[in-house]
Amino acid sequence: MSFLSLKNKNILITGVANKKSVAYHVGKVLVEEGANVLYSVRSKERKNSVEKLLTPAPVYVCDVEREEEIDKLQKQLAGDVETLHGLVHSIAFANYADGLKPFHETSKKDFLQSIDITCYSLIRLADAFKSMFDSSASVVTVSISTTRMAAENYGYMAPAKAALDSSLCFLAKSFSAFSKVRFNSVNAGLLKTSASAGIPSYIDSYLHAEELTLRKKALTTEEVANAAVFLLSERSSGINAQGIVLDAGMSVNYFDTDIVRKAQRPD
Repeated sequence: MSFLSLKNKNILITGVANKKSVAYHVGKVLVEEGANVLYSVRSKERKNSVEKLLTPAPVYVCDVEREEEIDKLQKQLAGDVETLHGLVHSIAFANYADGLKPFHETSKKDFLQSIDITCYSLIRLADAFKSMFDSSASVVTVSISTTRMAAENYGYMAPAKAALDSSLCFLAKSFSAFSKVRFNSVNAGLLKTSASAGIPSYIDSYLHAEELTLRKKALTTEEVANAAVFLLSERSSGINAQGIVLDAGMSVNYFDTDIVRKAQRPD
């Protein structure tokens, strides 16, 4: 028997975009562990682009901005599987189409859309699937290593992730009234994903973060996926309402001697 005991467990994964996605790598590890993986993507176009990549797993379509589509997804899954043992929420959005703006110029429309997709979608999905969850199911979302670092190019995504982090605690508490369903997050440092590529000047931030890691090597998507799969398993049964930080030691290394010397003597 595998250490993680995930064989034949039904896990729904949301948010796969391509092979670089955290969600894709989570699914890959789950399949290796023998889990029954189901996927949900935001549009028919996205389904067409990833379906071959995810074969033979079923791929459903659900735009989480539309509550009726979340309800439809629940009904579709209920017709295919009786119980869900896990849910992976790997969905986030910020509109960078107009380029980088000072935070105080963030539009209400963009800010609320980001909160809706990044945070509220988890609340709504959890509520929709509560009757399908195994009594000890695990819900895992993908957040960021810190929401208190004011990275200007990240803009209002950090406040949206902060709302997501807080919502985990409230979901864990409210579900504890009738179940043992757990809610946790993997809080990742900077990664090479297609989504991050859309963030203005991201590569500069990524390379700087890599220098700050204790190992001088950036965090990988596979490492984040491995942590997420652990949280989905019964081996993490004592972890609830927590954010597991994965940043390769970056958060303790801001005063690294080499980094400080380069800042003082850039030439």
